[in-house]
Amino acid sequence: MTMRFTVLCDNSVGPIGGTLGEHGFAVLVEGEHGAVLFDTGQGGTLLHNAQRLNRDLHGVRRVALSHGHYDHTGGLWPLLASCGGKEIFAHPGVFARRYRLKDTGESTAIGIPYEEAFLRGLGASFNFSESYREIAGGIFLTGEVPRTNAFEAGDAGLFCDETGCAADPLIDDQSLVIPTARGLVLLLGCCHAGLINTIEQARLRSGIAEVYAVIGGTHLGFCPPAQLDETIKALRGYKIHKLCVSHCTGFAAAARLQKEFPGQLQPAQVGYTLEV
Repeated sequence: MTMRFTVLCDNSVGPIGGTLGEHGFAVLVEGEHGAVLFDTGQGGTLLHNAQRLNRDLHGVRRVALSHGHYDHTGGLWPLLASCGGKEIFAHPGVFARRYRLKDTGESTAIGIPYEEAFLRGLGASFNFSESYREIAGGIFLTGEVPRTNAFEAGDAGLFCDETGCAADPLIDDQSLVIPTARGLVLLLGCCHAGLINTIEQARLRSGIAEVYAVIGGTHLGFCPPAQLDETIKALRGYKIHKLCVSHCTGFAAAARLQKEFPGQLQPAQVGYTLEV
């Protein structure tokens, strides 16, 4: 069974003219048993890019959310309003309040920009779970990812309150896992749980050791340099064929990954397509 992955939203665009970039992420997964939209970007580019890339979102019945940040969920409103009701798979903590505290002390709300009731009114049907589960034929969500690596400390600027007193553990962070004949394909939103923690969860729960491709944001651009160093060391042991990083990976971290893994790293910009 061939699976096709198409990046619909990202910070940057590829060579396909007329596509638009925004700080956000979304990937369309298409397979024999239907399609799943993974994340929705901020909301300004999803429908435009889907049309430009000849991807019809009206027939997509399932949406999976990686976590409750605006740049992954903002596209829910235009998607539902234009393409009809969807079943939305998410962690039960996805609607929690979220803030980023800047070095200046300024606090910015970064959670889902809509109330759950409002989205339900547009036709959203929420399917909440904390567990690893199959959400469509051959497509799985990791559920909560155990934080087992001490070096994956994550982004220190994220909080549950405006004053920056309570750090946000982002327990709702999850990724898509797709077993293929070549190994696992992992789709990451921001991977706040840590890239290595997420890979280990996917291998453990799927029972498949080989990882063929990783696509999406790694948040390494917002993490301490030591975390990038240790992540690179751990990645060497997996022999991943394709590291398709984007969004919150950041230019500096992506450049470092390119140097460390020549021939494996590919930028997953808007329009990037992988068939496995």
